[in-house]
Parts: sequence; C-alpha cells; structure tokens
Amino acid sequence: MPKRPRVLIAEDHPGVAKAVRRVLSLDCDVVGTVADGSAVLEAVQRLLPDVIVVDLNLPNVSGLEACRQITQLNPEAKVIVFSALNDPDMTQRSFQAGASAFVFKGTGDGLLSTVKRLWDDRS
Repeated sequence: MPKRPRVLIAEDHPGVAKAVRRVLSLDCDVVGTVADGSAVLEAVQRLLPDVIVVDLNLPNVSGLEACRQITQLNPEAKVIVFSALNDPDMTQRSFQAGASAFVFKGTGDGLLSTVKRLWDDRS
C-alpha cells in the first residue's frame, strides 16, 4: 500500500492549480492536473488517484457534476470539492453529489489537512 495519497487536481485557473500542487506535493503524490470538467472522469480512470480535488466552477462539466460522475463510477472515491464560494447551500449540494469533503479556498492549509484526514480514514 502506498505511503502517500495519490491526488488528482481539477482546477481551471493555472495559478491556483500550481499553488495547490505545490502545497499538496509536500505530503502527497500529485498524479495529474486537469483544467476542464469534461476531462476529470477520464483522468480518474487512467491515473487511479486516492483523492480527487475538484474546483466547483470548472468549464464544460461543473465540479458538482464531475463529483457525481466520479462517485457513481466509484462510490469509494474520495472527492474534495474546492471552492471560492463559502456557501452552506453549495456545501450541502456537494455532499449530495457524493463529495467526501468541501474546502473553502480561503482556508490556507485546510486542503492539505483534509486530504490527509481522508487518506488516514480510508479502510
């Protein structure tokens, strides 16, 4: 069993994707980055990540729909919806779509700690 979680990042803003990759690379193996919601499902099937970080507002296929597709394909998938919208309604909709966690982009190291928690909680 790998000692570090394999993480896929789905983020359409290159600067944000680069920053997320840099932070997560400290304790995770970032296996790929996609910038379009329509590419997420294929990347999940090809790269087999343990955790998928999905921006809420992706082009072509929304982060919520990508989350729904991933968890329908693999109900055990750990999807983190990552958003600049700190909205309780959107948080609830993310969990309804199958997300394991919702992380507000303004929380600093909240994303890394959430990835580690989901990795530690797997059974």
